[in-house]
Amino acid sequence: MSPLTVSLAFVAAMVLSFLAKLWLSARQVRHVARHRDAVPPAFAATVPLPAHQKAADYTMARSRVGTLHLAWDTALLVGWTLLGGIDLLNQWMLSWDPVIGPMGYQLGLFVGFALLSGLLDLPWELYNTFRLEQRFGFNRTTLKLFVLDGLKGLLVGAIVGLPIAALILWLMGAAGQTWWLWAWAVWMGFNLLMLVLYPTLIAPLFNKFEPLADATLRERVEGLMARCGFAAKGLFVMDGSRRSAHGNAYFTGLGASKRVVFFDTLLSRLNPPEVEAVLAHELGHFKRRHVLKRMVMMFALSLAGFALLGFLSTLPQFFLGLGVRPSMTVPNDALALLLFMLVLPPFTFFLTPLMAFWSRKHEFEADAYACEQSSGRDLSAALLKLHEDNAGTLTPDPFFARFYYSHPPASERLAAIAMLSGLPTAAAVGRLDGGAA
Repeated sequence: MSPLTVSLAFVAAMVLSFLAKLWLSARQVRHVARHRDAVPPAFAATVPLPAHQKAADYTMARSRVGTLHLAWDTALLVGWTLLGGIDLLNQWMLSWDPVIGPMGYQLGLFVGFALLSGLLDLPWELYNTFRLEQRFGFNRTTLKLFVLDGLKGLLVGAIVGLPIAALILWLMGAAGQTWWLWAWAVWMGFNLLMLVLYPTLIAPLFNKFEPLADATLRERVEGLMARCGFAAKGLFVMDGSRRSAHGNAYFTGLGASKRVVFFDTLLSRLNPPEVEAVLAHELGHFKRRHVLKRMVMMFALSLAGFALLGFLSTLPQFFLGLGVRPSMTVPNDALALLLFMLVLPPFTFFLTPLMAFWSRKHEFEADAYACEQSSGRDLSAALLKLHEDNAGTLTPDPFFARFYYSHPPASERLAAIAMLSGLPTAAAVGRLDGGAA
């Protein structure tokens, strides 16, 4: 394998993934635009035309901004690699090696790249938050809160990320040819530890979590969890409305640290039976072992990734083919890891539809479980409200949805719930105000 072969393989993957993303985005915009002026027949009695048009406009606007962002990111990827950006940064950091030492140089390379990448992406974050989300009435983040979140993120990233990076880099240099196996074990242990620590130590740095105060809803939720044999450390309401009008609910944590979290925006929109149905869906992911299956998949993919990195990091042509001169005097471990993280996404992009299919299968199974434990009518009504509140389009391009969607399109999902509940689709959907159709 020559440096030219590495360059050609990288360029081919990058160009093919770029063109595929452009084609998929164009399909989505055209399809949504064609169906903008008419609510799908199955939803005609339940979804107002203005809500449908808002969802279409939001989808198209996000797709168009996303296309520009994609072009920007692709240009940056070429600049970082083939045009010598990483090499320039690496040579500058090498000049500090006599002062900060080999480990300081390697961590400095990570920090320098992270800071520069964050600055280059900042205009897009500002536009998406204060223009795109603001235009459609979703943004509630102030500039002060945006800045504070960014600073907190940097601080948490440094406190959490630098020690694990230093440990992996040490293993790369000290554990011999099988370093990648040890590094993988450390990485998996770190991820499991974060599942335990994140809910109580990290998440509260960004949001307020208060115990669920609604006694009626609490009793209903606790009854559902008792029926399902699920124990949680607590039921909490998160102040999601400080940043966004989008609503959600989720489980977080591992083992005894599991907790149920509701966005305050979700509780303000759904009635208690609908909240119970949404929670039953989330419980379905645990009862059907989806969380465990996804963790096993993550473990397997990361093991393959570390093994591949272990092989590539020994090849000078890997560095040279990506526009970087490896050092002859200090370890190139950080350089190899950084390059690997940069060039891997264009290759793994083509696994997206397989992962999306697997995720959609899990969503159908969780919906089926929710219909067993609660009301399919309430679940459908809740999903429809969330679709409206989040401006999710009811008319995605079928191919785009098959490629990207981790959740089934609303029409398919509601039809499946109706079948499971023994109700006509329209009856399962219900009304947007929570009443029967």
